[in-house]
Amino acid sequence: MIIKKSINLSQIYTQKNFIMFPYPLLHRNELIRQMNNLGKSNTPFLFLVDFMAQNGYIIKNQDLDDQYIRFQLSDESFSNQEKSTKNSFNFQWNIHPVNFDEYQLKFHFVMENIRCGNSFLLNLTQPTEVSTNLNLLELYELSVSKYKLWLKDLFTVFSPETFIKIEDGIISTFPMKGTIDASVANAEDAILNDFKEQAEHATIVDLMRNDLSMVAEKVEVKKYRYIDKIITNQNELFQTSSEITGELPENYCCYLGNIIISMLPAGSISGAPKRKTLEIIREIEGYDRGFYTGIFGQYDGKNLDSAVLIRFIEQKNGQMIFKSGGGITSNSEVLKEYREMLEKVYVPIY
Repeated sequence: MIIKKSINLSQIYTQKNFIMFPYPLLHRNELIRQMNNLGKSNTPFLFLVDFMAQNGYIIKNQDLDDQYIRFQLSDESFSNQEKSTKNSFNFQWNIHPVNFDEYQLKFHFVMENIRCGNSFLLNLTQPTEVSTNLNLLELYELSVSKYKLWLKDLFTVFSPETFIKIEDGIISTFPMKGTIDASVANAEDAILNDFKEQAEHATIVDLMRNDLSMVAEKVEVKKYRYIDKIITNQNELFQTSSEITGELPENYCCYLGNIIISMLPAGSISGAPKRKTLEIIREIEGYDRGFYTGIFGQYDGKNLDSAVLIRFIEQKNGQMIFKSGGGITSNSEVLKEYREMLEKVYVPIY
């Protein structure tokens, strides 16, 4: 389904790094209010919320314009993506990450906070400059992913991670924690039996179960540590996820905004305990995540599907920046964490 609509450019909202995007940037309370109202009236809409759940966009389906925004959801029941006819055989991709010494300093700062008891899991992310012969739209069109999003001249995302789904009053979340190169000998057994990965995943499942309990009843872990394969332009990866579900109240559509915003930032890309860990993240990462590790999704008038904004490429001052990272615990090893961060700097073009 392709949606196109002519938009009066006098409506364009202009702010730093968000120029020529024809939808108003909304602040937290307005995001909640509009989501609640649209949910109450069963009006379909797309939503996009930044990492700290302070700003975002709410766009009714009837107002979507594929000149500025394109997306695809997991079940492809709704998308305004056009199939690309481009050939990807000449794809070029080079990365220029932060050097290991710089990363190591940040890693040791995080470990010191873990030793002091300020956090026991922190998702440390860093920006990596990338150079490619494709533009953001071409990267979006050629990539194959569970969730995809493109905002004109701003960023593109190809995320494998669901944030929440709501189907017939059942809310589900699917935290993803644990990544390994699939070419490693006995890779599936290696990641499932790795003590650090086990502890990290258990922490996130517990955190997300608590988050879900704030909005739902009868919360339970339906599936624990199952493996998905991710195919990239460089190699194949295995990633572990779990499924947690709960039952929402009958009138949940009237409170969609409260439900979604109350669960942010997502536990899988922040850490635990969440509040103190967020303070450490802001202090050590050295940049504003913005929409990276935020969420986007769509409400179709009855059900809802959404993704975590990871595998994220931002365009800034003519340079493409890929943001990636991983969870740090007391059992983390700096070189392994650095390598995992770089393994995630990929695009699913094959």
